[in-house]
Amino acid sequence: MTPTPPRSALEVFLGFASIGARSFGGVLPWAHRVIVEERHWMAREDFLDVLALCQFLPGPNIANMAVVLGRRWFGLRGAVAGFVGLMGPPFVWVLALAALYADWAAQPDVRAIVQGVGIAGGGLFLGTALKLGTPLAKKPAALAVIGGCFVAVGLLRVSLLAVLPVAVVVSLVLARQRLV
Repeated sequence: MTPTPPRSALEVFLGFASIGARSFGGVLPWAHRVIVEERHWMAREDFLDVLALCQFLPGPNIANMAVVLGRRWFGLRGAVAGFVGLMGPPFVWVLALAALYADWAAQPDVRAIVQGVGIAGGGLFLGTALKLGTPLAKKPAALAVIGGCFVAVGLLRVSLLAVLPVAVVVSLVLARQRLV
């Protein structure tokens, strides 16, 4: 299916509001589902490219994506619409849940629910990582960069601030050679 960008800043707002309202346990799974699978605003490859850029930028990557895509489609008005749409519903949810949690946090059933929600969020994240990583599995050079970053940061405890610039340069070189 050919991607069809949103037709208005209001559509950007509503799309990102639907992501924010459903994003318990992590935004990435819902962002991919809404932007690529439901609304067909972007192809998966374009989504991955924008996500890679937004992960490099400071701040939450999907909030960055809301701003980048909103601006791409409708300028400053679209950037604001995307960001407010994404962050508005969770802000209201968090305020309401924080008020409830403050009164009920000591209850064992509430602790169990919170723990279960955390586990479900981890499952959503892993499922999305597998779905988005499928195109990369066909590119050995990309897997080498991913593995190198994992080893450096996850196992050797090298600072992400040191690893990220190196990974960017290596990825750019590989991309110019059409290996990733």
